[in-house]
Amino acid sequence: MIQSMTQGNPLKLIILFSIPIMFGNLFQQVYILSDLYILGHYLGLHALAVAGAMTPVFVMTIMFATGFTNGLCVITAQRFGANDICSVRKSFSGGILLTAILCIGVMMGLHLLMDTILHKMNVPADIYDDSKRFLTILSYSLFATLFYNYLAGIMRALGDSRTPLYFLIFASLLNIAINVPLITYFHWDVTGAALGTGIAQTVSALLCVFFLFWRFPVLRLKKKDWRINFSFLWEHLKIAVPMSIQFSVIGIGVIIIQSICNSFGTDTIAAFASAGRIEQIMTMPLFSLGMALTTYSAQNYGGRYIRRIKQGVLQCFLFSGTISFIMAIIAYHFGEDLAGIFLNHPSEFVLNQATGYVKITTLFYFFLSMIFVFRQVLQGMGYPLLPLISGIVELIMRGFAAWYLSVAYGYIGICYASPIAWIGGAMIVAIGYFIIIRRFKVSLFGKLDQRSPVPNQVRG
Repeated sequence: MIQSMTQGNPLKLIILFSIPIMFGNLFQQVYILSDLYILGHYLGLHALAVAGAMTPVFVMTIMFATGFTNGLCVITAQRFGANDICSVRKSFSGGILLTAILCIGVMMGLHLLMDTILHKMNVPADIYDDSKRFLTILSYSLFATLFYNYLAGIMRALGDSRTPLYFLIFASLLNIAINVPLITYFHWDVTGAALGTGIAQTVSALLCVFFLFWRFPVLRLKKKDWRINFSFLWEHLKIAVPMSIQFSVIGIGVIIIQSICNSFGTDTIAAFASAGRIEQIMTMPLFSLGMALTTYSAQNYGGRYIRRIKQGVLQCFLFSGTISFIMAIIAYHFGEDLAGIFLNHPSEFVLNQATGYVKITTLFYFFLSMIFVFRQVLQGMGYPLLPLISGIVELIMRGFAAWYLSVAYGYIGICYASPIAWIGGAMIVAIGYFIIIRRFKVSLFGKLDQRSPVPNQVRG
């Protein structure tokens, strides 16, 4: 189950590794998508608008925490690539401690700022109370969600992307099995959807804990592994903190767009929520490929196989560009059918708004694929600053475009905000990668198993 990515064909390794991640992300989205489907079809647009309005807040919170835990796992993957098993265990124990601290801080912050967040997001009065209750219940499951993400990241750092998928499949099916009776039989509306999601996430996290310690002997911690080494923890934080900020900056950008969208009314919120879910599904292969590239680049950077990193990035860039083109064609021609999946007998106005967003954004998927490739390889190599700068640029461009274009062109202007941000963010990480990788002075072609020294000026 443990796999080294420092040997073998780069693209084949990355693709095979990304497939379980893609299906895992798909089933993770099922948590949200099944809720939207059930709410939209059984309870109508009001309940769908509640879930649509609050989902960006919860997703942003998860993105912040996921960025942090992914940053912790980068060090673990690098140590594994260097075959330093002792440091792998110390990295694991340190990550557990830091993740627990993060969980407490995020939950407290979310509860203290909840009313402020709802007001800043312009949540309509008719869905305010339901939205607050929905988000409150979801927040109680954060501990399970964050620890699942961390443990899944550890497994991926050691080359296992399949095991987290199995738990997600089970938890996703459990989520549906709980939500349907809670909503349709017990009539718990949005409360049932949030509760079912929380229970399923908790079960997934617990299964992950038991299985990890059972099947991964390398992670069976000893007493000495729990000794706190502040310099080693700081090494983790130097990557984890910028990555968490970068992830949250992207999430804030989504919230800004959602806030502007909320001002257009409940029908537009429902249309935007449906279109956003379609976008997440269509771009999932690109995101999964990038996640696989993070582990691949981290292990090879730890083992000092720089040429393998360069070849893996080139192959992934060409492959993801092809995928983005295919996904754009599919979404553009079948956008109306896709948008209607999460809408129960929608009006022509709602369906046109959802379809319009899908057709516009698909034309810019290539730039999004660039972000996933170059951002993830930089993070895997331990250089989170450029991805952070890219995320900030995305935030500024997305926020300004959403505000300015919505005033000038209405809802259609909002649809162009993300594509504009993707272009700006892609240019920064792409240029940054080529500047950094050139400093290694390693040619693209040659023996892949040849180790390369890391010059002082590029060490993180």
